[in-house]
Amino acid sequence: MVGFSHLFVLFYLNQVTKEPLMPLKIHPKRRADLPLTGIFATRTMLRPNPIGLTIVELLKVDGSVLTVRGLDAFDGTPVLDIKPYDPWDTPQGAQAPAWWRKLYET
Repeated sequence: MVGFSHLFVLFYLNQVTKEPLMPLKIHPKRRADLPLTGIFATRTMLRPNPIGLTIVELLKVDGSVLTVRGLDAFDGTPVLDIKPYDPWDTPQGAQAPAWWRKLYET
């Protein structure tokens, strides 16, 4: 991993409560002002497949220990895989719907 600035981290959401009836649509971030949206179009933890994916900044490599910034997982969450991020992973013209952009308006 030496030489890479960022990594993809796949992890198992082992601390998420299992819902007996998982909703297929939710309001993103529980905001009623946003449309009911399919769970696969959101970043909710309530997923039928408890696998998380995030991009982190690699700060340091010390043997088999990686120090990163930006990991949105609980301490002790099992990591399933780590892959280097490279500029080819950024698609040209990527877009997001208006409701997604509204999540980050101040």
